[in-house]
Amino acid sequence: MKVDTLILGAGAAGLMCAAHAGPSTLLVDHARSPGEKIRISGGGRCNFTNTGTEPDRFLSANPHFARSALARYTQWDFLGLVQEHGIAWHEKTLGQLFCDGRATQVVDMLRAEAARAGADLWLRTEVGEVTHDGTAFRATLDREGARVAVEARSLVLATGGLSIPKMGATGLAYRLARQFGHDLVRTRPALVPLTFTGAALAPLAELKGVSAPARVSAGGTAFDEAVLFTHRGLSGPAILQASSYWREGEAIALDLDPGGTVLPALKELRAREGRRAPARALTAHLPQRLAAARLPEGLPPRLADCSDAALDSLATAIRDWRLTPSGSEGYRTAEVTAGGIDTAGLSSKTMESRHLPGLYAVGEAVDVTGWLGGYNFQWAWSSGWAAGRAIRARA
Repeated sequence: MKVDTLILGAGAAGLMCAAHAGPSTLLVDHARSPGEKIRISGGGRCNFTNTGTEPDRFLSANPHFARSALARYTQWDFLGLVQEHGIAWHEKTLGQLFCDGRATQVVDMLRAEAARAGADLWLRTEVGEVTHDGTAFRATLDREGARVAVEARSLVLATGGLSIPKMGATGLAYRLARQFGHDLVRTRPALVPLTFTGAALAPLAELKGVSAPARVSAGGTAFDEAVLFTHRGLSGPAILQASSYWREGEAIALDLDPGGTVLPALKELRAREGRRAPARALTAHLPQRLAAARLPEGLPPRLADCSDAALDSLATAIRDWRLTPSGSEGYRTAEVTAGGIDTAGLSSKTMESRHLPGLYAVGEAVDVTGWLGGYNFQWAWSSGWAAGRAIRARA
């Protein structure tokens, strides 16, 4: 069987690429349905992009690599496609755009676009040996028990990363990229809860279920969002964001008063209601259990008896809580995989290999990782579009 383009992976980036690569395109995936990560994202409503999409919202060994694709296919372009298909949407906090209805609307939209472009979609299809004979790619596919040999002029690696293996994540894109001469940037779980063990876990586990706004700092970057205490450590949006910058052995810092309002408020309250207990006064700013947990030892029982130094100590306990995670929950719950195919071997304009013409890599398989909040989907749309348009231009 001969096709112009063979796309491995019918996720967000693969579907987008198929919608633009031209009519002689075969899109394959081992899953029962395409776009499974789209389907489960955003609580089933798909956080499909972010109005604040900018290159500095992405991590990569080459921080400039994503600029070209993001500039040529923007969040507004994808939003226009969503509106063209009549999908109702709304904006939540921090520029996050969600479907009003089910996330499957986005999957259906992309399937329709790929079909309109003339692409064929094969599901429940396993990928066997993939080679290049000097003129074309040759792949052996197992489609529901039937072996099919496919020859393609272009091959697109769109099988994603290692995150959420229960949904079928594999390292296929990495294996094939390395086979064809590409280097890999070390992969690791990103946008993932952080875990603690032993004595470091005990005070956090006692706060299980407590959530509070905070500023979380890791790797020189800080995020102001909610933190959630769990039986294994820390989660919540601020922690997921910081996890992408955290490295094993390093500490993270929690500031439970990012606005710096607690200390002035306590000093003012000391002057007016000196009999108030510091723990009780602190509950106006923090959940009760969290407030009690951060009281320094030896703090006087009444605000009137607290010196400025004592209140400064309390403020430090709240604003500079240093914790060293033992690890993360890993790929099992990580929303994305950081690292991947080294961008040094790819064209930032077309996503084509610099080593082997006709080979492309898109989406999560590439060493480009976005923040939480729709950024990774936008990278999938932009990189898939860039590769698809480049392939079509070559036809």
